[in-house]
Amino acid sequence: MSDFKRVLVTSALPYANGPLHIGHMAGVYVPSDIYTRYLRLKGVDVLSVCGSDEHGVPITLKARSEGVTPQEVVDRYHEINKRAFEEFGIAFDIYARTSSPVHHETASAFFRKLYDAGEFVEKSSMQLYDEEAECFLADRYITGTCPHCGYDKAYGDQCESCGTSLSPTELKNPRSTISGAKPVTRETLHWFLPLDRYEGWLREWILEEHKEWKSNVYGQCKSWIDQGLQPRAVSRDLDWGVPVPVEGADGKVLYVWFDAPIGYISATRELTPDWEKYWKDKDTRLVHFIGKDNIVFHCIIFPAMLRAEGSFILPDNVPANEFLNLEGDKISTSRNWAVWLHEYLEDFPGKQDVLRYMLCAGMPEAKDNDFTWKEFQARNNNELVAVLGNFVNRALVLTSKYYQGAVPSPGELNDYDREALAEIARSHAATGAALENFRFREALKEAMGLARTGNKYLADTEPWKLIKSDEERVRTIMYVSLQITAALSVLLEPFLPNTMKVLRQWLGSDSFRWDDLSAGGGTTADVPRLIEPGSLVASDGLLFEKIEDDIIEKQIERLMERKESNMEAEAGAEAKPEPAKDNIGYDTFMASDLRVATVLEAERVPKTDRLLKLTVDTGIDTRTIVAGMAEHYKPEDVVGMQVCIVANLEPRKIRGIESRGMVLMAEDSSGKLTLVSPIAATGNGSIIK
Repeated sequence: MSDFKRVLVTSALPYANGPLHIGHMAGVYVPSDIYTRYLRLKGVDVLSVCGSDEHGVPITLKARSEGVTPQEVVDRYHEINKRAFEEFGIAFDIYARTSSPVHHETASAFFRKLYDAGEFVEKSSMQLYDEEAECFLADRYITGTCPHCGYDKAYGDQCESCGTSLSPTELKNPRSTISGAKPVTRETLHWFLPLDRYEGWLREWILEEHKEWKSNVYGQCKSWIDQGLQPRAVSRDLDWGVPVPVEGADGKVLYVWFDAPIGYISATRELTPDWEKYWKDKDTRLVHFIGKDNIVFHCIIFPAMLRAEGSFILPDNVPANEFLNLEGDKISTSRNWAVWLHEYLEDFPGKQDVLRYMLCAGMPEAKDNDFTWKEFQARNNNELVAVLGNFVNRALVLTSKYYQGAVPSPGELNDYDREALAEIARSHAATGAALENFRFREALKEAMGLARTGNKYLADTEPWKLIKSDEERVRTIMYVSLQITAALSVLLEPFLPNTMKVLRQWLGSDSFRWDDLSAGGGTTADVPRLIEPGSLVASDGLLFEKIEDDIIEKQIERLMERKESNMEAEAGAEAKPEPAKDNIGYDTFMASDLRVATVLEAERVPKTDRLLKLTVDTGIDTRTIVAGMAEHYKPEDVVGMQVCIVANLEPRKIRGIESRGMVLMAEDSSGKLTLVSPIAATGNGSIIK
C-alpha cells in the first residue's frame, strides 16, 4: 500500500434481475466494504465503486418470463438492491448502472478505440437461429441435453447439473427457449478480442509478477493460460445492451462480459471529474473484489482489454472468494434456496452487524463454506454478546457507577496492566497486516482477540471486589479497560460499522483514527491513550442482544417450507415431452423386430438395485432378458405378464448374464417406469406393427 497514493476499490456488479442474498454478500460486498472502511480509517484516498449490471441475456429472460420490458426489470431490481446495500451499511461512493447514458458513451468509446486501432478480429461463424422467432439465439436462449451427463435442461453455455462449460452446438436435441422450436444454424458476423495475442504478456504479468495473488485466483489463471487462450467474441446478436458503434452492426450489442467491467470506469466518471487519476495514474492501486466465477473475466479478459486500450492502469490485486452454501446445500435463486438480504433486514431490524460478523467469521476465502442459522445464533450469543458486548457493558457501567461516567486517572501501572495495554498495539498490527493481505477472517479474529483480552483482564482483576479496599487500584483498572474499549471501537469499525458508531457515541468521540493505536511498549508514556482522563462516557443499553431459539426455528422452518415447495412443484409439474429425435427411414424402422412375449420367470440380479433377470417365451424360443426395472416391479409382479420386446437386438452380457433382447417400457416425468403390454391377451410371438 505504501507505494500508492490512492486506491480504487471495485466490487463485482450484481445482475439487476433479482435481489441480493448472503452468498453475494460473503463473496464480494462484505470483504470489499471491510477493506474500504479500513483504508478510510487510515486516511487513505480511496474510492469504492459498484453498480447494477443491467445488460445480458439473464435480464431479457427475466423480462420475457414476466411479460415486461428489460428496462422495467432493471429499474425495479436496481432500486431494490441499491436500497438493500444502503440499509445493510455497504458504503459505496457510488452505485451506478450500466443502462445509464454515461455508461453507454464510455463503453462505446472504449470499443471504438480498440476497433479503430485494429485490435479486433472480424469473423463469421455459424450460430443457432430460431426461424419462428426470427432471431439468433444467445447461449441462455438454448436448452438441450448435456453430452456429458445427459441432463436434459442444460443451457447453451453450461450444464447446471454437472457444471461443465458448453457451447450451443454441443447440446443434443437443442431447442429455443423463446418458441420451443428446433433451431437451425446460420452465419453471423462478430468481432473478437484475440486473447491469444496477449498470452505471453499475461503469462509474465500474472504468473511471474503477481505470485502474491490468492492461490485460487493464481491457480485458475494459470490453468487458463496453460490451456492456451483463444479469441473471444465481444459482440452478440441481441436487442438489449450497448449497440455496437460501427456501421453494419444493426441488431448487435456489446457482449455483457466486455460491457460490464467498463461499468467500473463509467461509474467513476459519474462520481468525480477527476476520474482519470483513479484509472490512468500509476500511483493508483486498483483492487477488484469478485467471486470465483468472475476470476477469468477480471484477471485475464479485462486486463487484456485495458492493455489493448493502452492508457489505463491494471489491477494490482483481485482477491476473489469461493462460494457460500446454505444449510449444507448450494444457494440457488431458481429454487429460492437462499437467505435474501431484504428479508433479513425485515426480520432482524437493527442487526445488520450480526450478519456482517457471521459472514466475515465464516467467509469462504480459500474454499466453499456453509452458513447455518444455528451457527449464526451461536456466534451472536457466544461471541458478540458474551465476549464483546459483555466487556464493553461492564467497562462502561462500572465507570458510570464508580465515577459518574468520568474516565479516571490511572495510578502506577503494574506488569499485568502494561501487558493488557500492549495488546492494543499488537492487535492493531496483526489486524492491519491481515487486512492488507485480504485475510478477513484472520483480521476479525485478531480484533476480537482484544475483546477477549479485555474480558479476561476484568475477570482477573475483579474491580467490583477491590472497590471497597483499594480504590486507587480500581481507577487504574478502569482506565486500562476504557483504553481497550476505545481501541475496540477503532479495530472493529470496518467489520461492525453500525455498532462501533454507537460505541464511539457512548465514548464521546468520533475522531479516533486507525494509526492512533500504533503506539506500544507497556509504559504510561508510550501506550495508546485514546481517551483522556476526565472525559465522560455513558452507555445507553446493550451493544448486542441474545437471539432466542424460536427466532432461529422460524428461519429454519421457512427454508424447509421452501424446500418442500420446490419438491412438490417438481413432482407436480406437467411433463414436457422429450423433443422428437431425428427422422429415420422406413426401412430402418422395419428392421426392428418387435414382438409380444410372456414372462415365465423373474428374479433379482445379485448385487444390483435396478436389474431383473427375466425368462420369456417369445413364441419362437425361450430366452433371457436383463431389464432395469427392479425399482418399479417386484419379480412376482411380472411373472405371467405379456410384455413387448425388441427381439432382434444383438445379445450382450450384463453382469455376466447374456441378455437377448429389450423389454419396452414408458418413463414419465418423475422417472417412473411402466411396462408396455398389449391391452388384450395375444399369442406369444405376435409381431408389433
